[in-house]
Amino acid sequence: MADATLKPPLSDEFGESLANASVLVIDDEPGMRNFLTKTLGPRCKRVEQAASAAEASAILDRSHFDLIVLDNIMPGTTGLDWAREQSQVGLFADTILITAYADLETAIKALRTGVADFVLKPFRANQILNAVARALDRKYLRRENYLLKHELSAESSIVRGRLLGSSPAISETRTILRRLAPLPTPVLFTGASGTGKEIAARTLHSLSDRADKPFVAINCATIPPDRFAHELFGEIDGDERRKDGLLLHADGGTLFLDEIAQMPDIVQSALLRVLEDQRIRPLGAEREIPLNLRFLFATNADLELAVARGQFRQDLYHRINVVQIEMPRLRDRADDIVELAALFMEQFSATLGMPSLELDEETLLKLRRYDWPGNVRELRNLIERSVIHGTFPEEFSGSGNITGARAIETLDLVTQRHIAHVLDACGGNRAEAARRLGVSRKTIDRKCASWGL
Repeated sequence: MADATLKPPLSDEFGESLANASVLVIDDEPGMRNFLTKTLGPRCKRVEQAASAAEASAILDRSHFDLIVLDNIMPGTTGLDWAREQSQVGLFADTILITAYADLETAIKALRTGVADFVLKPFRANQILNAVARALDRKYLRRENYLLKHELSAESSIVRGRLLGSSPAISETRTILRRLAPLPTPVLFTGASGTGKEIAARTLHSLSDRADKPFVAINCATIPPDRFAHELFGEIDGDERRKDGLLLHADGGTLFLDEIAQMPDIVQSALLRVLEDQRIRPLGAEREIPLNLRFLFATNADLELAVARGQFRQDLYHRINVVQIEMPRLRDRADDIVELAALFMEQFSATLGMPSLELDEETLLKLRRYDWPGNVRELRNLIERSVIHGTFPEEFSGSGNITGARAIETLDLVTQRHIAHVLDACGGNRAEAARRLGVSRKTIDRKCASWGL
């Protein structure tokens, strides 16, 4: 066996799919192995070679490959027989067969075995490169389609966007994410529902060196318990056909497990092994598959209480709780409401094709004063609903709703907005707010009572 990662991948007409691929070349002829290795090595991320079926099986036991280039005629077995045997124990790689005999029987057996393509000997370098590029393009397209269907089938809408805001609370969160981005450390995002845990996880992924690899989000509360292991780990069915699970589809990237407290107990045990070994065993397979994954988790539940009640494994809790990030509630970052509301207004006006509403001073003040038990998600839903109806609900409406209608600020409104801002800065401490404003505490109390603060 030899590792043929010779130099950085070349950018050429065969596309970027080769540059990120790992390929195993299996052929008993040294000249053919070397030819294939020298042809693929400079263009692929990793190329290894095996001189026999037994050596190839040993390599697959410790490494995962995107593609296998397999000679059909080898001592002791054929490439097709070996591929069929491997599919029974777990062969989660596409295969290209190279053969000197293109008879109908071989073609039929290749299709039944699940071979992606076959190339006739003798062949030139461009022919094998084209075959490899086609196979990889199909493989990556299947993965993209699968992940897209997974996202679209989720109960909640697909979370997009970036972590917005400049308040101290969210600025501190952003600083922590930047510090964690280059590390492989698992991260547990906690906080109330709607605080943006998935957006924070996507932000962390985008800042890391895995940004160009998949980000796979799984809501543990939406997958039926009897299907959880199948969806996560994949399986080999009775016809020896494989189904890649979400863990394998996310390989090289980031896996985000939301509502981790809702994961079935039997899957918790299997996940603990994955975290410790970075290997999975699909259902029905005998072989474990190595993985390269960054794990992120989220919950709005009290996991320590769940552990105490026997509802969550203690060993798994300690394994995922290496670094914990508590996402701040919207009421604790009221300074960000203006930026968030403006963004949501722009987004929904564009996507719905409807006029945006004016976020005048009175409306913004009322938005800041509201407690937001549903956090950022509740604000987003309010803006969407208001755009659809063409007006804010009465409790949030200001002196004008349609863009262009300028609000006329009264002195009382300006005073109210300023005092509310100072109170936010003081954490609600009225004595400190009065000191900063240069008025008595009674004045603050009287104003707040008249405004309902």
